[in-house]
Formats: sequence, C-alpha cells, structure tokens
Amino acid sequence: MTGSPVRIAGVTNIAGDAPPTSSLEDLVIITGFSGAGKSTAMNVFEDDGYFCVDNLPPEMIRGLVDLFVHGGSKVRHAAVVSDVRGGELFEALSAVLDDLDRLGVPHRVLFLDADEETLIGRYKETRRRHPLSPTGSVAHGIAAERAALAPFKAAADLVLDTTGISAATLRVRIAEDFLPRQARSKLAVTFSSFGHKHGFPRDADIVFDVRFLSNPYWEPDLRALTGFDPQVVEYIGRDGRLQAFYDHLEPLLDFLVPEYIAEGKAHLVVGIGCTGGRHRSVAIAEALAERYRGRDDVDVEVAHRDVGRLAR
Repeated sequence: MTGSPVRIAGVTNIAGDAPPTSSLEDLVIITGFSGAGKSTAMNVFEDDGYFCVDNLPPEMIRGLVDLFVHGGSKVRHAAVVSDVRGGELFEALSAVLDDLDRLGVPHRVLFLDADEETLIGRYKETRRRHPLSPTGSVAHGIAAERAALAPFKAAADLVLDTTGISAATLRVRIAEDFLPRQARSKLAVTFSSFGHKHGFPRDADIVFDVRFLSNPYWEPDLRALTGFDPQVVEYIGRDGRLQAFYDHLEPLLDFLVPEYIAEGKAHLVVGIGCTGGRHRSVAIAEALAERYRGRDDVDVEVAHRDVGRLAR
C-alpha cells in the first residue's frame, strides 16, 4: 500500500465533478467475538496514529468513508470496530464491505476469534452480559454470535485466535501482521506453559515437551501445588535431568534469538508443555524467563495457560 492519494472509483460530488481525491490509505475494520480482544486491537491502531472509532454500526462506516474521501480530510489511516453490539444493523456489514470494494476504498478486515471456554471465562471475569443473550446464558449468546459471524470470519484478511494468549501478546501479533514493519532491535519473547491434555497451543512458534521429567502430580504432598512452589522445582530437578535439559535448551535459544532478530521477526512464543500445565511446564517457563530477562536484545513475558486449572 503506497502513500499516494487514492482516487475513489465511481464516486462523484453533488455537482457531478470528477471523483474526489482521498488521502485515505488504510481502513481497518475490526470485528469478531465479544470478549476476543477487539478493544485491545483498537488500542494498537490508536497508538500507531490511526483514527479510531469503537462500536460503529456498519451503515455508519459509509458515512465515515464519505468524510474521508472529500477534499480537506487529512485522515490517512483509520480503524473501526463493528460487531454484534450493533444489533440488526450488523447484518449490513457484508453490503458495506462490498461497497468498499466497488468504490476502491483501501480496506482490510481483522477478525478476532477465541474458543468458547476462553470467551466464557472472560465474561465471568468482567461480569458483563453477552450482547446477544442479555437475559440468558453467555454460552447461548456465543452460539448465536458464532452463526452471525461465520461469513465475516471466512472473508477476513487476517483471523487471530486469542485463546490462551495475553493482551500484550495480542498487541504484538497485531502490530507484526497489520502495521508497517519498523526496525526493531528487540525480540518480544513469551515463554508460555501449557498442558498437553488441554490442547496444543495455537500461537506457539516453538514447543518443547517436558513430560519426560518427573511428574510432581503423583506425589500427594505436591499435587495441589504449582511450578511456582520451590518444593515442586526441587522435586523436578532432583535426578539431574532438568539441568541437563537446560544445558541443551539454553544454547539453542541463544543461537535462535539473534537469528530471528536478523530475519525481522518481532515476536517469538516458546511453548513449554507438560501433562496438566501446572507443575513442570510452569517451573521451566519461569526459569527461562528469569534467565532471558537479563538480555539486551529481548523483551520477556511469561504466560501460564493452564496453571489455574484444578489438579484432578
């Protein structure tokens, strides 16, 4: 996408003059599931200087574009969030997208997804009602929303699944995939623990399976604890295999980090998986994060997807 003005095909002013010249270079339409991170996404674009509007009914997108394409508008980049909060008006989004294509308006659609368990958990945290089920269950609202959103997910330029990732990780992913690439001296590294029995992490770039290490789950005194507890760390490392693992893994990561930086990668997710995601993987993710926080070429984050699940 270039920085030159855009001539909007098929649009004329009231006097019938030539089509107006627009300075609009990029219009991002953010949609997806309620609770999947649309507000976080909008903040990313706003921080990058985009003109942003939240909860905009699709029919009003047309009006906004009309403002952008007329002379005097200095808006070059804009992002709008349009979702099921618009009620019946949301059904018009398909027609609006078709109009943007027909008029030659440069635009992209970002769709944010997440699995049902994640969405329900986020609603429980905020204690908000689902817009499609204000008096019923959140699960019912999510099911109705899934049906309404299916065609937009299929047509999106980018679908981001936010299941199991933090807001900070989501911000990095959006910036990496949607914003102009800028020179970066640091690599954002997330060490993410998870349990294999709860599913493979969708956002991981590299995954290490640590189920070969002694499992504290089988010790009654350790089962209710987590990898944050020193007793668990001591148990995992008692036979020397944990240190042997570090002796092999750390040189590999030391080699990979500068290679990824040289390649231009902005974010690296290193998944550490054990059986349940509460003991071994948590301890190792924390240890690796502590080691790499001292480096000048990385920004480190830790995420523990399954540590809050009850041990059974």
